[in-house]
Amino acid sequence: MQTSESFRLSALLSFSGGLQDAYSYNMRDKVFANAQTGNVVLMSQNFMQGNVMQGFHYMCPLLSFALGIFVAERIENKYKNIETIHWRQIILMIEMIFLIIVGFLPNQFNMIANMIVSFSCAMQVQTFKKVHGYGYASTMCIGNIRSGTESLSQYLRDKDKTSLYKALHFFGIILIFAIGAGLGGVLSGLLGLRTIWISAGIMLFVAIMMIK
Repeated sequence: MQTSESFRLSALLSFSGGLQDAYSYNMRDKVFANAQTGNVVLMSQNFMQGNVMQGFHYMCPLLSFALGIFVAERIENKYKNIETIHWRQIILMIEMIFLIIVGFLPNQFNMIANMIVSFSCAMQVQTFKKVHGYGYASTMCIGNIRSGTESLSQYLRDKDKTSLYKALHFFGIILIFAIGAGLGGVLSGLLGLRTIWISAGIMLFVAIMMIK
């Protein structure tokens, strides 16, 4: 198993993902950095109601998220065979730099801040896709809830401990994401716009964990 698929590393990324969502919602004009489904709903609703500028308010992070996926895939394709540094560490360093920048941006630049956070979240989702070999998402919950509940149902039906093991991984990731979101909300009230630097620190720690 690769280090990038360990539960410990995945837990840190999920904690950071929850914190980033709470940060962008509480500190950056009620926009979800990770939950793009919510942004699609709010974007479409505002466009349909004629609130064009407010629609763009939700569309920009959505487009930035898509761009983050694209860039991460290109980085993987270009650098996955180099030996001096792992391509995932390159992604983590980019994330860290961007999140540090976000902490310096005042509220009048909330749109730009949300776009940067969404871009970083997308890179993380594209880069870290598995925990112990199971496909998961470190910055959102709906897929993890589905997979965890499906595995639990399979265990209750077949008594296969592998299914229970899988379910516990998913529910553990969800719990840690929720803790990150809760602490992110609390810390946003204490640290303000600089709260996002906690996620930047986590990215640095995760990159160090991956050093062989």
